[in-house]
Amino acid sequence: MRLTAITATVHEFSLRLPLSERPTTRRVVVATLGTDAGLVGHGLTGGILPAAVKAAIEQDLAPLLLGADPEATEAIHDRIARTLNPRGFTGTLCHAVSAIDIALWDLKGKIHGRPVAALLGGARAACPAYVTFGFPAYDAETLVRVAEAELAAGATALKMVVGARPGGWREDLARIRRVRAAIGPEVALMIDANCAFDPFSARELARAAAECDLAWFEEPLAANDPRALADLRRLGGIPIAVGQMEGDRYRHRALIEAGAVDVLQPNVCYGGGFTEVQKVAHLAQAFNLRLDNGGGWPLHNLHAMAGLANGGAVEFHLDMRAIGETLFEDAPRPANGTVRVPDRPGLGLEPRADVLAATRIL
Repeated sequence: MRLTAITATVHEFSLRLPLSERPTTRRVVVATLGTDAGLVGHGLTGGILPAAVKAAIEQDLAPLLLGADPEATEAIHDRIARTLNPRGFTGTLCHAVSAIDIALWDLKGKIHGRPVAALLGGARAACPAYVTFGFPAYDAETLVRVAEAELAAGATALKMVVGARPGGWREDLARIRRVRAAIGPEVALMIDANCAFDPFSARELARAAAECDLAWFEEPLAANDPRALADLRRLGGIPIAVGQMEGDRYRHRALIEAGAVDVLQPNVCYGGGFTEVQKVAHLAQAFNLRLDNGGGWPLHNLHAMAGLANGGAVEFHLDMRAIGETLFEDAPRPANGTVRVPDRPGLGLEPRADVLAATRIL
């Protein structure tokens, strides 16, 4: 079997978060791979520089990969690295490779009639799930209401965003305390700064918020600076989680070697697809580090977390969850804190043609 077509399209989704009157938009890039046997595979990456990602897929990756065996994921990954990326750049090319690699594994699963999770090792049929609910647009009262609503709907672990409110880390602390008081001590609570803090502010928040029993402090520092993360981690109190936007195994290795991380969070939609994330997972396993999904896109990362022996929790970020449930037929949904892997071949996800047509912008 050979690859005969490789295309990419950019899509924009308009969303409305729970208890919010203000709509938000999010873009994604969908890669579609066709074969001479008539099978089609789909991959996805997030909307960071989407026009550049589309161009990389169609103008650089497609000419290199057309005619290749879609099952040869290691050979394809190596060919791309040697031909287009010998210096190990991340960013746009890595996001494009992520979408392509996911589509290749989707094809591989369809060829063999098995879910991607099974091909990755089939470690478990279901994974823990956590919900990212706590967005900066919510005032403190609404934040609590949304948290309570997610718990009522069956969530058992929650994550909220920090580092984006006008009151700085002190306002974040007050919001964390409000949420912890509302949800009680038994519910896992994480915070995510999306690389927003300088080392001083992150340190002050980490010290003050340790009383709130937080499961982890995700991407606390600008640029995921390994040295500064290691300094923050040495303070103790809150585990440090990073990795969702790191482009390859070498960046994850640098974080580990610096002593900068407690929880590695590779994401198949940004970090080189299943082929590269599998390598990161083995690296985490060798260093006895926890592995969880960060950065959202749960329907794709579910297969990595379920397939690999040390896979952990899957992040159901509310807006990315909404996109998945709009774009794909029968999208898996978490129930009582867990989410099951679809028993359909490949990703078990088929994009709806009408949604692709209605949302396409490029």
